[in-house]
Amino acid sequence: MLSTPYRSEATGEEEQPSGPLPPRPAGRPRALLATGRGLPIAAGAVCAALTMALYPWIPNGPFNLGSLFQTFLPWAGLSIPVLLLAAAIRRSRLAAVAVLAPLTVWACLFGGTLTDKRSERSERSGGTNLTVVSHNVDEENPDPARTARALAASGADVLALEEMSSKATPAYERELAAGYPYRSDTLGVRLWSKHPLNDVEAVPIMPWTRAVRATVETPGGPVAVYAAHLASVRLTPDAGFTTARRNDAAQKLAAAVRAEPLPRVVVMGDFNGTAQDSALRPVTSQLTSAQHEAGAGFGFTWPAAFPMVRIDQILVKGMSATSAWTLPATGSDHLPVAASLRL
Repeated sequence: MLSTPYRSEATGEEEQPSGPLPPRPAGRPRALLATGRGLPIAAGAVCAALTMALYPWIPNGPFNLGSLFQTFLPWAGLSIPVLLLAAAIRRSRLAAVAVLAPLTVWACLFGGTLTDKRSERSERSGGTNLTVVSHNVDEENPDPARTARALAASGADVLALEEMSSKATPAYERELAAGYPYRSDTLGVRLWSKHPLNDVEAVPIMPWTRAVRATVETPGGPVAVYAAHLASVRLTPDAGFTTARRNDAAQKLAAAVRAEPLPRVVVMGDFNGTAQDSALRPVTSQLTSAQHEAGAGFGFTWPAAFPMVRIDQILVKGMSATSAWTLPATGSDHLPVAASLRL
């Protein structure tokens, strides 16, 4: 190895070192080291993007993990700030750029959801003809009369109420009688209407009454209205996300809607599942979500104290939604959902 001359402080002349310079420490280039630091984070970002992009095809498999992920799909976006923070801590440009992948996918899935489509669609439609409200009133509701008054104050033309207990039913009948002269006499799930109800019948989606169908004779013509309460789901350590009964009920509800002779249909109620859950696709694929078409934001409904998912739905066919929203909390653990429809 060649040595480098240096200037002597004593003589001011250049002198040659007596031996070779020590070798430079061996190691990978700095850029390669920086890239390596970000690889795990970048890989995580790519996995997050692919999981969100391919959510409809995630199989349920053991423990119904597909349905569970699809239920909380909007919250998958929380992975983005976590990944960005990790990239900043590791000072990795590669990781920071990779986070753009899940950010782009999430924005494509839910960017339109965050816009307020209510006023825009109402102006285009030139008015609405039918307003509907659906609410799981909670059989343990401590003040059903107050809940009934709140629902009546909404001004809806049709109310679909789920989880009606025999003990609380008289309170609802008393509070809603003046504004809603027409009602179904089904158990558990009931309809109240300002317009006449014809052809009222229970829909056999479970061994007991959890769905009802009626023809609402609106001024704009007849509308088939279904109110449904699909079976509950549970998350347990041994069985995972238990959805078998709910999925079976959804299949039967889908068959009833498919056979519906009227061209204009409203299906609303507590689905115990979100519109993204592929297990509910037999129903949701036939109809359009009022919240997706004409709502503002995600419209989460459960739990009422801190809503995290929208499991209460208003779905339509043969008409368009001009506005969709959630109502303030009542004594229930669900928020009521509402929609204005153009016939």
